[in-house]
Amino acid sequence: MARSSAHRGDDGARALREALPVPYWLDDPARPRPEPALTGTESCDLLVVGGGYSGLWTALLAKERDPGRDVVLLEGRETGWAASGRNGGFCAASLTHGLPNGLTRWPGEIARLEELGLRNLDEIEESLGRHGIDCDFERTGEIDVATTPHQARELADWYGEIRRRGLAGGREWLDADAVRAEVDSPTFLGGLYDRRGVAMLNPARLAWGLKRACLGLGVRIHEHTPALALRPHGAGMAVRTPYGAVRARSVALGTNVFPSMVRRVRPYTVPVYDYALMTEPLDEDRMAALGWRGRQGLADSANRFHYFRLTRDRRVLWGGFDAVYPYGGRVRAEYDHRPETYARLARHFFTCFPQLEGVRFTHAWGGAIDTCTRFSPFFGTAHRGRVAYAAGYTGLGVGATRFGAQVMLDLLAGERTERTELEMVRTKPLPFPPEPFAWAGIALTQWSLARADTHGGRRNLWLRTLDRCGLGFDS
Repeated sequence: MARSSAHRGDDGARALREALPVPYWLDDPARPRPEPALTGTESCDLLVVGGGYSGLWTALLAKERDPGRDVVLLEGRETGWAASGRNGGFCAASLTHGLPNGLTRWPGEIARLEELGLRNLDEIEESLGRHGIDCDFERTGEIDVATTPHQARELADWYGEIRRRGLAGGREWLDADAVRAEVDSPTFLGGLYDRRGVAMLNPARLAWGLKRACLGLGVRIHEHTPALALRPHGAGMAVRTPYGAVRARSVALGTNVFPSMVRRVRPYTVPVYDYALMTEPLDEDRMAALGWRGRQGLADSANRFHYFRLTRDRRVLWGGFDAVYPYGGRVRAEYDHRPETYARLARHFFTCFPQLEGVRFTHAWGGAIDTCTRFSPFFGTAHRGRVAYAAGYTGLGVGATRFGAQVMLDLLAGERTERTELEMVRTKPLPFPPEPFAWAGIALTQWSLARADTHGGRRNLWLRTLDRCGLGFDS
């Protein structure tokens, strides 16, 4: 007899008893010491604001393009402490938050975008080897799994469509038996396996490795140095900090979820809080029960979806489902933990993998990501081209931020490149409305998406209207 939801809830609560409320990736003795804060005034050619992937890739690529360029990077806390150190470690080739989103929005250039995304992922792998960055990078691929009959039908139909369009490249349809031969769960009814477009990695060690590479190339990094104000200064720009300032010819903003220093950009993004659990290491018997030999990443196909993967030491990361938008779009440390979401995730985990009954969670955490109304990054300049920005990655920034860094550097150089000519780069999403309309619209959208999951995927009038307008909300 199947276990009741109450029993699964009891299992989940017990499994969380000893979970530390800290991100697993950041709970690492290899965590580097922070660089000293900025004091006084410095000058440079390029100032990068933000010490996550976006800023680190920008600084690194700027030095690789021109080793003589003087680059300074400011980070308000410590490198990789925000989304770059809290995510699931899925490094996807997609620049468009998945092929379905990209095909809907840019059908005329989707083949080019897919090609550029795969090239970007190849270049990430090459850069990690060249700079000696050990972040457990594995080109494992990812399986999108169906857990309801309507999801299985939709995935199979989608696979047929992309094959007809010549966009299937490396993707393979798996029926229920085939997907359970890859990873065994009684909930899996089918899957679409992307064998070459996703890598798994340790996200914090990626950030720390990029930091070390930047320092090795001569980038001056100041941590615990928030950028407080941005203003023109002569032929360049100046950024004020708590104990000093930086004057620069140009500025690249990699602040993502945090309020942009260019105020007119702020309405284009809102923060969404995402949460994850990490299990203890699994022994041989439990690994055998899972049959998870390929170490692929997985995600289910619901609107409110879960993502999950194995770590190098055989832990299972289990995250997603709740995407929480705080009223007013505030980013606060108190939102980083949500016990009711942890309990819900734990119940869902044991529903997916009942053979892991008795496994404990060692870490539970959350963090904010930035999303926009087209779910994928957008780009632009300000202050007569002296400032560039990229934002809106919507949770798929582990790989795409490197592409975004290239775009920002192209824009600051005033160059026409294959990247800057893309419609995706030249256009922007629609902004979110002011409160209380943003909160009401997002809440209605979330309710509608949850209802669609439980009603055979049928989208109500609200969702169909958003589809026609090219709007939405996603995690």
